[in-house]
Amino acid sequence: MRILLTGCNGMVGSWLAEKLSTSSHSICASAKGPNRLSNHLFHDRCVYKSLDITDEENVNQVLTSFQPDSIIHCAAMTQVDECEAQKSTCYKTNVEGTVHLINAALEINARFCYVSTDFVFNGENGPYKETDLTSPVNYYGQTKELAEMHVMNSGLHWSIIRTILLYGKKGPIQRSSFIHWVCENLQAHRPIKVVQDQIRTPTYVPDLVNGILLTVEKGAQGIFHISGSERLSPYEMALRVANHLGLDTGLIEPVDASTFSQLGKRPQKTGFIIEKAKRILGYQPTEFNLALSQIF
Repeated sequence: MRILLTGCNGMVGSWLAEKLSTSSHSICASAKGPNRLSNHLFHDRCVYKSLDITDEENVNQVLTSFQPDSIIHCAAMTQVDECEAQKSTCYKTNVEGTVHLINAALEINARFCYVSTDFVFNGENGPYKETDLTSPVNYYGQTKELAEMHVMNSGLHWSIIRTILLYGKKGPIQRSSFIHWVCENLQAHRPIKVVQDQIRTPTYVPDLVNGILLTVEKGAQGIFHISGSERLSPYEMALRVANHLGLDTGLIEPVDASTFSQLGKRPQKTGFIIEKAKRILGYQPTEFNLALSQIF
């Protein structure tokens, strides 16, 4: 299979690029600007192309040149407060960029796998299954919901992978995840305030990568919720990190989300029901404490 990957310089994209580079598929890993991945990933069957998804001409040129059978679309503006402050840039990236890729995919009849988020939900009735109605409470979620609609109405063979609160090993090009922020502060004996009234089903990044590849390789169509199976608040996650590493849990203060001043509202209680992914894809998440053992 010929697979085009967008957003390979990001957290999910870089993990996917590493996994795909050792597969039997032919890969075009792409991102805006220069490649930031290790050169060891690239060989005869895995190449890098600079791709600005907001540039329609650039999108058409790359897809026409590579002729992928499948597109895995990870590229996005994902920082919630930045999306709220820079709505025009967010829309161009998350919505218009997705439309450019869809239109180019239609020309070559490529399958389309879109990576989305739990933030398409309002957090009032979680955990959510794939058929639950979306109702985002921030602009980031609104743009992801709009992009999902474009994918579903595209006429392509499509799949949408929604995921939630990612954590994993920190790579050289990736921003620190929540668990590393907790670890670094506690190791420096700095007290931290952590939200206790938001609930998620945190996702181990290697699990997400496996879920995406299962979807693409099986040719599965539709929406799939890919996450962990344990419902945890960030505060509970922080306590588990501290206990796993033998750090001082007394430095962790539980607070409500109202303690923080943030531009973008966060949904209170999301979390996913992942039975569909287990049944159709054979997806199995890693237990949170086991994942911590692998990360640290």
